[in-house]
Amino acid sequence: MKKIILWASAGLCMAATASAQETQWYLRDKTDSTASISVDRAYRELLANRKPTPVLVAVIDGGIDTSHVDLKSVLWTNPREIPGNGIDDDKNGYVDDIHGWNFIGGKDGRNVSYETVEITRIYNKLRAQYEGKDRKTLKPAQQKEYDLYVKAKNEVTKNQAQYKSQYEGIHGFYTQYAMAVDAIKQALNVPKLDTATLAKALDTLSNAELRRPVGGILQVLRQQGVADAEVMKSELGKYDEQLKTRAEYNYNPDFDSRSIVGDNPEDVNQRNYGNADINGPDPDHGTHVAGIIGADRTNNLGVMGIADAVKIMGVRAVPNGDERDKDIANAIRYAVDNGAQIINMSFGKDYSPQRKAVEDAERYAYSKGVLLIHAAGNDGKDIDTAMNYPAPRFEDGTAVPNVITVGASAEPVNNELVASFSNYGKRDVDVFAPGKEIYSTVPGSKYENNNGTSMASPVVAGVAAVLKSYFPKLTYADIKRIILASATPYHVKVRRPESSTMVDFATLSKTGGVVNLYEAVKLALAEEKSKAGK
Repeated sequence: MKKIILWASAGLCMAATASAQETQWYLRDKTDSTASISVDRAYRELLANRKPTPVLVAVIDGGIDTSHVDLKSVLWTNPREIPGNGIDDDKNGYVDDIHGWNFIGGKDGRNVSYETVEITRIYNKLRAQYEGKDRKTLKPAQQKEYDLYVKAKNEVTKNQAQYKSQYEGIHGFYTQYAMAVDAIKQALNVPKLDTATLAKALDTLSNAELRRPVGGILQVLRQQGVADAEVMKSELGKYDEQLKTRAEYNYNPDFDSRSIVGDNPEDVNQRNYGNADINGPDPDHGTHVAGIIGADRTNNLGVMGIADAVKIMGVRAVPNGDERDKDIANAIRYAVDNGAQIINMSFGKDYSPQRKAVEDAERYAYSKGVLLIHAAGNDGKDIDTAMNYPAPRFEDGTAVPNVITVGASAEPVNNELVASFSNYGKRDVDVFAPGKEIYSTVPGSKYENNNGTSMASPVVAGVAAVLKSYFPKLTYADIKRIILASATPYHVKVRRPESSTMVDFATLSKTGGVVNLYEAVKLALAEEKSKAGK
């Protein structure tokens, strides 16, 4: 589940006609003042005379808009499955899995949209056993579980009340703001309501009743640093929906959507459930992630993905709430079994009751040589000491060898280089990548800016895909080593996330740097030349 960041978590809508150079800052050439990843330069100077081999990247997420004009040409199509015949043609246990699979849907075609968070599920599981019990009367083994029950109950109760209160407060403001914006646009007879239009109206209007709301909207926009009233309206609407979701679904112990799936959620060995709908009811997040990795670079529409020879497999396992360990484990196994060479995992949570199932799936991916790219998380915490699942280390403390854990960086090389929301860790975060104001695909063949380590992870997945496609002999270990070794190191003082403390950016990750495609390709070429000369 993603942390709420007001005015930042969902991003700002931008014109789909804007060029990639104008909007995709992270693709540009790195400079002394901008921490871009030099995608264009890599293609222009290093890869122009090489022919790539297509690479399959799985996106485990909340769904992908398969009809998006910038994605439909790069979607993986299962060559062994006949579309729509209701038969498991390839006998892999999944009927009509044309572009991937959905582990949070039912056989009747319904899909899970909202879900509880893991702590709510833990509370639900334990309250039937411990509600009303006295800790003193329990056996020592039960007392530990009772303590978890009390902790879960307190956290769920507190958060539900907090989000309900926040939702009630913001909903009223959002409703009034939206009505005011619509009314002012109509009164002024303008198609767009930006700060310049509002300021001009304020100088010329004689109608006092209209001047008040015009002045009020203008003040709000200036305070928030937003130029367009409709953009502000959209962001307010998204925040309003987020708060409602937290209160009514995520932290509501009486909410249950799993019956839609029809499986036994406690049975981690159960594999064949779900449906073939990889879109789902809300494919916004997964569509954005997929576009960063591989949006069509040749159609002159919208945006360009990082990788130019990639196929995207959609695996839906992440609802609007916390993903379940069982679903993530099955999603990893499905991707591996169906040929994915790289898996992007832009999700995370604080608790993992079925951790072993996920770790077993990661080990399975490792045995097949598959590289996993995982977002570090958006809680502004040090994951060397605070847990974020799937964890970068196995339960026995050893590092997961085939995982790259990614923090989020911003464009300017100054004290704002690290995104304020990003998790970090000198030991357990491998590298940073652009994750702030990342322009990519969203449903309906549209485009938006989004923020999060969820955006930084597919940047690295895209880089990995380029390396694998242009240097097909590279193993997962080679790709991971090259990405980390070629990261651009930065020794600049930054605000440590979620604090005012200034630290060296280099102390926030293992590499102390930001991924760079040009440098990665240059290193791969040098190693290739070195091996050829032996």
